Amino acid sequence: MSDPTSLRSAAKRASVVDALLLAVAVAWGSTYWVAKELVSQDTVLAVLGVRMTLTAAALGLILVLMRKRLQKTEAAIGCILGLLLSTVFTFETFGIAATSATNAGLIISLTIVMTPVLETLVGKRKLSRLFYLAAVIAVAGVYFLATGGAAASFGFGDLLILLAAVARAVHVTGMHRLSAGRSIDSLNLTFVQMATCALVFLIMSRLWGMPVPAYTGGMDWSAALQMAYLVIVCTVFPFFIQMWAVRKTSPTRVSLLLGTEPVWAAIIGVTLAGDVLGPIGIFGVVLVLAGTMWGQRLELKAPPTASVASREPEEIRTPTA
Repeated sequence: MSDPTSLRSAAKRASVVDALLLAVAVAWGSTYWVAKELVSQDTVLAVLGVRMTLTAAALGLILVLMRKRLQKTEAAIGCILGLLLSTVFTFETFGIAATSATNAGLIISLTIVMTPVLETLVGKRKLSRLFYLAAVIAVAGVYFLATGGAAASFGFGDLLILLAAVARAVHVTGMHRLSAGRSIDSLNLTFVQMATCALVFLIMSRLWGMPVPAYTGGMDWSAALQMAYLVIVCTVFPFFIQMWAVRKTSPTRVSLLLGTEPVWAAIIGVTLAGDVLGPIGIFGVVLVLAGTMWGQRLELKAPPTASVASREPEEIRTPTA
């Protein structure tokens, strides 16, 4: 017979894990609003350059304090994945600058259903018919959300976010394929990815838009706080919470809790960002959330050999937006 005190203690620990994972999902859901407040079309690359540089510096300092050594394999794979991730950030952040925070947060969630489809094409693995139905529901939701039922109103920003979702699915699939069967440290891999992104955006910002030095020289306190929020709350904090939580609870539970990100993106977009949704838009939100979350649950029931976006927390999910 179990000790009631031990059961209460275990339940309390589980609730703490759940609360922190939900906090990560809320933070990721808020990035679309914060990023939209921070960027304009000509400062996207500069903002990304500053964010990635600060993130890489923070992770690098942690690596030094933890006395971790970077392996050649981690550096090589991290550079490749970093180039893919920089593509995700580019599409996504330019998209955020041109569409609403709600649209951005919900359209990017299509990664959840795109990645298993990509894995099926690469790994020749069959998906259930129900999964494809969930994917169709999610895509239909994006159509109603972004267009209000009128195809001509699908904006350029929405298209960029859709491309970001595709690139994110490629990044997730590549992460699994490149790291499968290898002993790779998640912190080392994330550091190399962020450092690669930082280098890409520092160079790109000199070729287009406002250069990083000019941008940082004109930052006010509001922009500095928003940048700190994106680096610490939306990137560094989630990474370590995932590393800790995946050892305290099941990967499935981690995936499902982090999978609430689009819910929070929609809530924050409407309440804080001031996005206005008509009846058709609200219908679209419901379809996106229903399709992606149903698809995620179906994929979590797939054989253990499958690797998809919804299972990314097992490898530690690299935040975007």
